Amino acid sequence: MHEAHGSNRSDALDGSAAHPSRRNFVGAALLGAAGLTVGASSRAGATPRTAAKARVAAAVLRVPADDVAHVRTWMAWPSKSSIWGNRLSGVQNDVALIAKTIARFEPVVMMAADSSSASTARSKCGSTVTVISSIPVDDLWARDTAPVFRTDGSGRRDAVGLGFNGWGSKQTHAKDALVASQIASFDGLAFTRAGFTGEGGAIETDGDGTVMATESSLINGNRNPGMTKAQVEAAVLAAYGATRMLWVPGIKGQDITDDHIDATSRFIRPGVVMVQMPPASRTDIWAQDARKQFQILSAATDAKGRRLRVIRIDGPDTVRSDSEDFVDSYINFHVCNGGVVMAQFGDTAKDAAAKQVVAAAFPGRQVVQINIDRIALGGGGVHCTTMQEPVA
Repeated sequence: MHEAHGSNRSDALDGSAAHPSRRNFVGAALLGAAGLTVGASSRAGATPRTAAKARVAAAVLRVPADDVAHVRTWMAWPSKSSIWGNRLSGVQNDVALIAKTIARFEPVVMMAADSSSASTARSKCGSTVTVISSIPVDDLWARDTAPVFRTDGSGRRDAVGLGFNGWGSKQTHAKDALVASQIASFDGLAFTRAGFTGEGGAIETDGDGTVMATESSLINGNRNPGMTKAQVEAAVLAAYGATRMLWVPGIKGQDITDDHIDATSRFIRPGVVMVQMPPASRTDIWAQDARKQFQILSAATDAKGRRLRVIRIDGPDTVRSDSEDFVDSYINFHVCNGGVVMAQFGDTAKDAAAKQVVAAAFPGRQVVQINIDRIALGGGGVHCTTMQEPVA
């Protein structure tokens, strides 16, 4: 993700450097044929029915776009004061609010570290959210720790783990490193380890053959040492079942994610992206990054040869925080069944305008804005706390 107001700061959520946020940190082979096309042509003498079966069997497993129908949304419960300090309760309240809001549209499963954490989660989330302790977690960033799910549109699904390593070993998350495979086991899905290391928030997909990411996050020795850009790209395309990758430069070393794309640019549908632009007065590196993404994507074509249409959404002029760590991302929203859950930051005019842009981009869905300032101060947004599980 990109910084809201610029430079890297050393102050933590509770005013102490002892508890770094995601913004302020102290510092194998590619997938094979599984999930890819396995021969769509019918054999000589095959009947139309068997040929149809062969085509279904040969369908590509790919990570679909966010707006397909979901089985559920996965989330993770924060419980470590070593990470959040005296802001933990407030962050838990924000996570609970996100979960309860999504639960108005689709089932939510909240993973908790242990029975005590699960009890706290149930008391804050209420009965509409399912809380489990059988998949223990370290922190709340389900977008980066959960697997990406692939479907073929004909009833097949599997799950792919992206090898979460604490955002390039900047933090130790031993439990979170196991979450992807444990979710796959919970669902009874085949699990594959991707041929690269990254996080779900680092990669956007249109579900129609095109993915996009920042080079800073994936072409990075802290995740993929010794791999060339071409090798990383091939591994991402194989994992996502895609054929074209769009790269934007991004920013290394200024936040814990090395500039995840999902705070700045998102796919809305095939051929359409949305980019959040900063106020004209901002000239910091994050503002420059956003403008560069807008420029590159405006000139890009996707896997089907379509020139991308770029929808502009303007970031807020003011927020309820003076911290440079605050992530003021409207675009870090979560699309769910019949709805979109997004942040608001107290800038009445810009909040309303952003909601209108998102509502126009997702006609027929109810857009709900919520206050998640504690999570924003910790380096993330709504999308960062969630991972959708699509129907087959």
